[in-house]
Amino acid sequence: MSEKPVKKGILLAAFGSSSPVGAKALAGFYEQTRLAFPGITVRWAFTSPHMRHRLASAGKKTDSVQKALLRMGFDRYTHVAVQPLHIIPGKEYEALLQEIDAASKKGGPARISVGLPLLYEAEDVELAARALLAHLPPERRPEDAVICVGHGTWHTGAASYQSLYECLSGRDPRIFIGTLTGEHSMESVLPGLKASGAATVWLIPLLSVIGKHAEEDMAGKKNSSWRGYLEEAGFICRPVLKGTAECEGFAKIWITHLAQAFQKLDAKGAALGTRWGK
Repeated sequence: MSEKPVKKGILLAAFGSSSPVGAKALAGFYEQTRLAFPGITVRWAFTSPHMRHRLASAGKKTDSVQKALLRMGFDRYTHVAVQPLHIIPGKEYEALLQEIDAASKKGGPARISVGLPLLYEAEDVELAARALLAHLPPERRPEDAVICVGHGTWHTGAASYQSLYECLSGRDPRIFIGTLTGEHSMESVLPGLKASGAATVWLIPLLSVIGKHAEEDMAGKKNSSWRGYLEEAGFICRPVLKGTAECEGFAKIWITHLAQAFQKLDAKGAALGTRWGK
């Protein structure tokens, strides 16, 4: 019995977005991926059930990672590289790997290779630090502080945030890392911020696309937001609403990880549902 002909594809996985700004950012990353892998089909999966339901209510159907892979298996894709737009290897990345395993066992593509999150290896942290410094607002003055605000987690993957902070602080002591959840809270950042002597603070999302977290939890005017908290503490805040997927330096890291995953699809002995980069 002859083997099935090889048919390769790419699946991009993101939390999802229902806003025009977020959708535009994802569309831009999709085009960059298509240019980097000419002739290869690129599809999307959204990891958030809430976001998928919200989009479905608006008449826009989207797939989970598992459903997208099963659909690709039905469409006779034999080799698929999955690239998540996660920042760190936290619980969401682990959940993605579980979905991929489930799809492998239910009739998904025979070979599935998974790309790494943005911050995984020490080299990734170095490249991300360079990208962040390159994408700082041109209006930012040397005496101004910068807080890069990520989602955060209590998962061990949060160590990636600390690694990035240490890499950045060695280059610019007025750059800080903050998170909505986890150890890099508003209260933990404030002492260093005050010691820096800065009067103005730039708030930059360390999030793949702009959504509720950036617009409300980071840049919102309520006291519970980063902006509200810092303004209450006497700082002038200048939020920047631009996600990492929109910045070339960050996008290149993800696409490099995808290229590594794609190359490993052809590795000898790759088994059903092989998870590269876990």
